[in-house]
Amino acid sequence: MQISLEGKRAFITAGGAGMGRATALAMHKLGAQVFTCDIDDTGLTTLPGDITHWECDVTESAQLDAIFDEILPNGLDFMINNAGVAGPTKLVEDVTDEEWRHTMAVGIDAQFYCARRVTPIFKAQQSGVMINLISGAGILGYPTRSPYAAAKWAVTGFTKTLAMELGPDNIRVNGIVPGNINGDRMERVIAGHAKVDNLDPDYVRKLYAIGTSMQCYVDPGEIADLIVFLCSDYGRHISGQIVGVDGHTETLYPRTV
Repeated sequence: MQISLEGKRAFITAGGAGMGRATALAMHKLGAQVFTCDIDDTGLTTLPGDITHWECDVTESAQLDAIFDEILPNGLDFMINNAGVAGPTKLVEDVTDEEWRHTMAVGIDAQFYCARRVTPIFKAQQSGVMINLISGAGILGYPTRSPYAAAKWAVTGFTKTLAMELGPDNIRVNGIVPGNINGDRMERVIAGHAKVDNLDPDYVRKLYAIGTSMQCYVDPGEIADLIVFLCSDYGRHISGQIVGVDGHTETLYPRTV
């Protein structure tokens, strides 16, 4: 099986690090013209020079609109809604208004802003693929992470609904559930739970692993591989699916061995 994305155009939110960066690099390697953005341009500046990038706060629809105004006149094939934020690690009674609203703004509002803009282009083309990054928290409960879980469950419903709404126009919409992703973001999540539960971070790291059937952590490149496959012609009839790359998550943060 050989995949080529020659002649395709892709926009990936939060492409400066982690899964977004891995996806940008994978698509670029396969010939796609890649556009990306991030809240901090530090990681963006080390991407290949022909990947166009912007510093952008995806919670601000006007900033996203400015990007879309530049790229959409020439069409778009793939919209990868990758941006997310961990949100607070707190009991629900301790979550502030600001923490709740920010987590929802990054987690679901930004995906809505992007979908709203690209959908008319996809419909005009009668083609397009949208990939929404979800989480195990979008299919399971997640104690002390209620804002994050609420945002990710919203993405699950949004994904299923868009697949139904846009399917007649040959537009495919899928969601991906990443597992415990190796990287700085997961380390911050582990540190947050260790602090709240007064546990050693290495112990918390082990708890996350045993919450999956394969007792594993996943590399960002594994997520990029699935995104590439779903965007390619090999995935031409895959839509409305919530696909896990997670070693089969049984529970999020089981707390005991």
